[in-house]
Amino acid sequence: MSEGAQVTSQGSGTIYRSIKTDNNARLGQIYTQHGIINTPAFIPVGTNATVKTMTPEELGVIGAEIILSNSYHLYLRPGHKVIKEIGGLHKFMNWSGPILTDSGGFQVFSLSPLRKITGDGVTFRSHLDGSEHFITPEIVMEIQGALGSDIAMAFDECTPYPASREYTLKSLELTTRWARRCIEAMKLRKWEDKNLSTSQLPNVPTSKPFKQALFGIVQGGTYSDLRKQSADELTAMDFDGFALGGLSVGEPKELMYEMIKFTTPLLPADKPRYLMGIGDLLDVLEAVSAGIDMFDCVMPTRNARNGTLFTSRGRISIKREEFKTDSSPLDPECQCHTCKNYSKAYLRHLFMSREILSMRLNTMHNLHFYLEFFRKMRDSINTGEFDNFRKEQTAVLQNNFNGD
Repeated sequence: MSEGAQVTSQGSGTIYRSIKTDNNARLGQIYTQHGIINTPAFIPVGTNATVKTMTPEELGVIGAEIILSNSYHLYLRPGHKVIKEIGGLHKFMNWSGPILTDSGGFQVFSLSPLRKITGDGVTFRSHLDGSEHFITPEIVMEIQGALGSDIAMAFDECTPYPASREYTLKSLELTTRWARRCIEAMKLRKWEDKNLSTSQLPNVPTSKPFKQALFGIVQGGTYSDLRKQSADELTAMDFDGFALGGLSVGEPKELMYEMIKFTTPLLPADKPRYLMGIGDLLDVLEAVSAGIDMFDCVMPTRNARNGTLFTSRGRISIKREEFKTDSSPLDPECQCHTCKNYSKAYLRHLFMSREILSMRLNTMHNLHFYLEFFRKMRDSINTGEFDNFRKEQTAVLQNNFNGD
């Protein structure tokens, strides 16, 4: 498929429109009730209904179109019922764009030291106060419905690495059963904003109102045949989009890439494809070349708080001694607020002094850099130059630049 390609799919909650492909790289748009997401898209992570150090208004200014919040954390604090009473997550955090909520499955299995998995659900202890909780696929759908996110994720078990084939098979079978229950719970709930129709969004080819979308999560570990089994079982269900889960959990890069390249073509071309928790830009280039549309990761924000900053010439560590008297901007090619107004010397001073402003300015820059990277990547797909873009950026991203 090439220029002018129009694969359009309307699920209950989203519409995916393919605009153009460059080999397997896809340029497209996802329509939700709170706006349009241009793909490939980077999703800043706002676990606790906040992208750390950034206001929602600032996120909009730098070009963020969608953010991610986590159901597990918001269920524990302040509670999904509290957020629902206030009017939903959008009103709670004053964000008018699309929101994706993770189901919390990864957090249940990674943060809770004491957990018990059954076919019904998971019993776990809160990492905050040790209180015991029991959640099921139905409860996870209730939580995400109360939050009112645009895209909800099915409850899954994130298979660890390494894991035996026997364990991985049982894990994916549990994920499949839970996926069916999530769909049934969504149908019973029939959550829908009846006051908003797609006619209120520009160029949307339908007048049906949007519902909350639901994405299924493909598991299967590092076993190709189990990945195929999981993909086959989930794509037979009525999901609005599909995610690849259980990757970047300790496996070698080459094996992760192999699973991405193998699994992505098994997913429907007319629905969004989401690679969960992966944001290293070298990994992003690899995944986009396989046909992935959506990414989320804490890398730009966490690195910013730790003083690692991305530039057009590679990464730098702002705490290095040579920046102490450097009056030049962090990245002369960058048009973010940080680069237009502050020197490397000042950014280093803030970081070494442990000032809160350091985290804010660094985060603002790193997120701007990521969002600009994705914009340029979309442009390269649109012009048929993605392969050249990938080669050029790979050389830059492999360079741990330490300043002039």
